Order: sequence, then C-alpha cells, then structure tokens
Amino acid sequence: MKKLTVLLVAFFIAFAGTAFAADKVLKIFIWSEYMDEVNMPKAFEKATGIKVKLDLYESNEEMLAKLQSGGVSLYDIVVPSDYIMPSMIKLGLLKPLDHSKIPNLKNLGAKFRGPSFDPTNKFSVGWQWGTVGLMYRKDRITDADAKSWSILFDPKKDPGPFCLLDSVREMMGITLRYLGYDFNSINPKELKAASDLLIRTKKRTSCLGFKGGVGGKNDVVANAAAAAIVYNGDAIQAMAEDPKHLGFVVPKEGSEIWLDSMCIPAKAPNPDAAHKWINWILEPKIGAWLSNYNHFATPNEAAMPFLNKEDLANPGVWPTPEIMKTLQFTKDLGKDTRIVDQAWTMVKSH
Repeated sequence: MKKLTVLLVAFFIAFAGTAFAADKVLKIFIWSEYMDEVNMPKAFEKATGIKVKLDLYESNEEMLAKLQSGGVSLYDIVVPSDYIMPSMIKLGLLKPLDHSKIPNLKNLGAKFRGPSFDPTNKFSVGWQWGTVGLMYRKDRITDADAKSWSILFDPKKDPGPFCLLDSVREMMGITLRYLGYDFNSINPKELKAASDLLIRTKKRTSCLGFKGGVGGKNDVVANAAAAAIVYNGDAIQAMAEDPKHLGFVVPKEGSEIWLDSMCIPAKAPNPDAAHKWINWILEPKIGAWLSNYNHFATPNEAAMPFLNKEDLANPGVWPTPEIMKTLQFTKDLGKDTRIVDQAWTMVKSH
C-alpha cells in the first residue's frame, strides 16, 4: 500500500510538472522570415517566462490545410491573411479573443481596427500589412522596364529567368490586373484569359515556375533569377544588403494590398500565453522592432515614432498615394472561390 501511495505521488508530481511545462510554451505557426526568429522568442521568454516554438509555412492554403488536419489543437498563434479569414471563421477554426487580456489593442491605428472580415476584432489583431510586387536585378532589368508586369507576361520583353508567385489569389489577381480586369474578378471569360496567359507564361523556357515569396526572393539574390513576384518586405530586406543590384516596384497596372493578423486557433493548448504574445507585440517598441526587422508596414500606430526613418521614406514599404490607388485588397469570394480555384488548377496542371 505504501509503495502504491509513493507511486501515485510520483505520478501526480510528474503530471503536474508536465502540465506546468506545457503552460510555459507558446507554439506559433507563421510565415517564414516574418520576424526575428531567434531574438524575439528570447525576448518574450525573458519578459514572460514563456518559451516560444515556431513552425513555418509559405502560403495561406498550406496553413489552412494544416489547421484542418489537426493543427487547430497544436498551435496557439497563427498569422493568416485577410482574404482567408472569413473561411477560417466560418469553419470554426478560430477562438474569440478576450480583449480584457489585450490592453494594448488601443495601439492599433484606426484604419486597422474592425477590418471588414472581422468588424469587432473578435478573432484577429493586425500583425503587418504590405503589398506584392516585382523584385528584380538592376544589372539585368532596367528600372523603366520593371514598372510594368509586361516584363514577365510579354514574351517579347523576356527578362531572363524569372519566378511566378505560388499563391492562387495573388497570382491570379496580378494577372487579371495586367489584362485590365478587376483583381477579384469572378467573370469566367476574364478568369480563362488570365489562366491562359499564366499557362503560356509558365511554359516559357525562362520561367522557373511558381515559388513562395521567400524562394523567389532568394533566387533573385543569388542571381539565379532576374526577377520574381514577391512580398514587399522580403524584397526590401534583401535590398538593404545589396542596394546596387536589387530593386523592387509595384508595377503600374496594380497589385494587392494585404493585412495579416494574429489569431488564436479554436483548440489552442495555451490561449493565455497567446493573449500575452498578442499584447506584447502591440507594445510600441516591440511593434517597431518587428517592422524594422522584416521591413513591412505596421498597423501599430504607437510604434510609428520608433520606426526606421529610411523605411518610412521608402515607397516599397509605405506606398505613396499614387501607388495606393493601384492596389486592391483580396476579397473573400465565398462560394465563388471555387471558380478561381478551378482556373488555378488549370494553370498548375498544364
């Protein structure tokens, strides 16, 4: 009997230790190269005593598939883009936020409070926002030629090896804009014209295929590609290392403006730690640290005084009013999403 009692005490001590350890770990599922993956987790642990573990993804679709296949109970924080948020909410993949645990929510700029996909910030808090554009090598493409998507889509202007973006809504939307159509078009004829152009483009010998934004950026940096469609912050970060050879522009036909948000999966194992992370990121100096590192624009208005002056003056990070006029948010298309998905499937399978 005494042995049994000792064993039971040992078991409960071990169980309590495991539970305590789990309570001290925050698991984040996030885009690659989207934060200082070494020092920010260390700083958060120092501030809260909570360790951070990161898993990385390269597209919203990859993230969504992982959550639907069990990841909803594995992670405490995910960082989806605006257009996929309505689907995640409808699928019940997100936990409502407790605003009483996020006092720094007040630091969000007015235009980032209550976005259309989440009018009361019930499920989301802005992380970063930005654009998609063309990253190019200045020693292979002129600044003037880079100002139009024709540098990729017009075979007469072949720039050398180039990468398309492996993301359905951004890539289809950019192609539609080049053809003069709405970024979010669901018109079958317009979508067919866009998919036909993408098929022709990807079959050209100079096309290196579809890659994630980071992969395309890396190819341009390594001079394996002359150009790639990438997210603006990835390009700006690389340009800081090699401004002589690297450039970035939002071509004149237009592109996407996006907002990524911090969310808590519906079955997150440590939602308390998740709320602490969100509130910590909204600290003015932490929000500035994030943007100064990844060179994306911040929705955290309180962080503005601490941002790099060079980034604030860079239209690749903070688009000018003229560029803003050419940008469109990716809309939730509801049931019509399947029409775009079908067009994308044709592109990828041919």
